[in-house]
Order: sequence, then structure tokens, then C-alpha cells
Amino acid sequence: MLFLIAPAAIVLACFEIIPILIGMNASFRDWSLVNPQRTWVGLKQYVAVFTDPVFLKIVLPNTFLLMTASVGLSLAFGLALASLLNRPFFGRAVVRTIILLPLTIAPVITSTMIRWSFNDQFGVITNFLSFLGLADIGWLSDRWPSFALVIMTDIWIWTPWFTIILLAALQGLPPEPFEAARIDAATPWCIFRRITMPMLRPVIIVCVLIRAIDAFRTFDQVWILTGGGPARSTEVFSVYTYVLAFVDLDIGRGAAAAGVGAIIMLFVGGVLYKLVNRSVDVSR
Repeated sequence: MLFLIAPAAIVLACFEIIPILIGMNASFRDWSLVNPQRTWVGLKQYVAVFTDPVFLKIVLPNTFLLMTASVGLSLAFGLALASLLNRPFFGRAVVRTIILLPLTIAPVITSTMIRWSFNDQFGVITNFLSFLGLADIGWLSDRWPSFALVIMTDIWIWTPWFTIILLAALQGLPPEPFEAARIDAATPWCIFRRITMPMLRPVIIVCVLIRAIDAFRTFDQVWILTGGGPARSTEVFSVYTYVLAFVDLDIGRGAAAAGVGAIIMLFVGGVLYKLVNRSVDVSR
């Protein structure tokens, strides 16, 4: 048995455990690439991250706003599309394929297309809005329009993921409760609210749990669209850590920021997991 799991254990140790231990060691040192003395400073780097105004007033609010808005809206759109695709209509197979296309495109490519489309000078959508007579908006030069583009791109990428999972769950529901509700003259909204949603709740909660943890570490869309700007106003946690470690070349501070993120995610994940166990018994 040990021989069988040895390859996986070696890969796990080389690419997960050892890098994490190296990162933890770096977070307790004053380790800069321009001055690699690696002096032991204890918790100084963690204190610097927790007392950084950019981290407290911009990075954390942006991260949780992106996580909440992206997960909530992606779930709502995904549920609506899954309910639509669960009904028979002409061309349903074609519509299913089109809706799932964003899931097949790399986030980097999607973000680049959105960035070009909303470019302030030659963007297709920007020029179209100007042609309609609408006021010019600094899509990539003002904070909230830029952050709205980040959220919109994330929703565009992840809505098909919710759609395909919820559609599979809808098609697996037993037909008897729905037939009984129709016999009792229940309205479609009443059936959706009283039967469909309660039966989908375990799937929805697990989807939200997985996606919320994944949204916390979103990097591609933010970095490609705004690079954290303008003036660091759209930075999220992963961009903040990347800039510290690989732009400022402060490996110690960047490792400490990653450690702070791990602590926050352990707390958020624990809270979400308790909510899951309280709502549905998925842990058994």
C-alpha cells in the first residue's frame, strides 16, 4: 500500500508541503532579493501586513466585495439559466453549447478581450456607448468602473460553471413532488420556491462553498484588467501578495501576506463549513 501511494506522496511533498514550509520560514525573516540577509524578525512582517492601511482599507474590502458579488450574481444567473435549459424548447442543445462557451476560454484571454473592448480610446463597447450619446466613462481609469469590470468578468467566466452543475441537479430531481404540486394547482413560482429550491439547497451550498474559497484567490482577471490600479484602488488579496513578493521583491513581507491570507481563508472556510453542516448533512 505504501508503495502505491508513494508517487502521490512525493509529488505532494515536493510541490505543496516543502514550498509551504519555505514560505512560512520566509515570513519570519527580513528577506529581500536586493538585500538577502534573511535576518530573523519574528512576527514583524505579520504586524506590518495587519497594520498596512492599504491592506485594511482597500485590499480586504475589495476581496470580500469581489467574492460576495461574484458568487452571489453567478449563482443567480446560473440558477436562472439552468431553470431555462431544463425546459424543452427548439434549439436547446445549441443554446446549451453557447452558454457553456465562456467556461472553455482561459480567464486570461477573457480578461484581455474585456480590457480591449472597454479601452478608453479604441474599445468597441466604449465607442458604441459614445455613438449612442452616453456620457464617457473611465472604465479602466476610475476605481468603481474598473472594479465593476473585474466583477463582470468574473461573473462571465463562472456563471456557466454554476449553470452546468445546477442543471445536472435539476435533471436528477424526482418528478413525483412536481406532479403532485401541479395536481394541487400550485403556481410555477410556488413550485420553484417550495419544492425546487429546498431540493437544490445541498447542491447550491456546496457550490457556494467551493466557489467562495476559489474567489478569494482571484488573480488573473484583476491583474490583466487593472493591474490593481488605478492607484492600487482595485487590488485584491492575491494581487497585493504578488506585488509585495515579485514587484517590490520583498519575499519576507509577501510570504507573511500569504500567511495572513491562509489564516483568513481558514476562518472563512470554517464558518462556511459550519453553515454547510447546519443546513445539510453533507459531511456524512
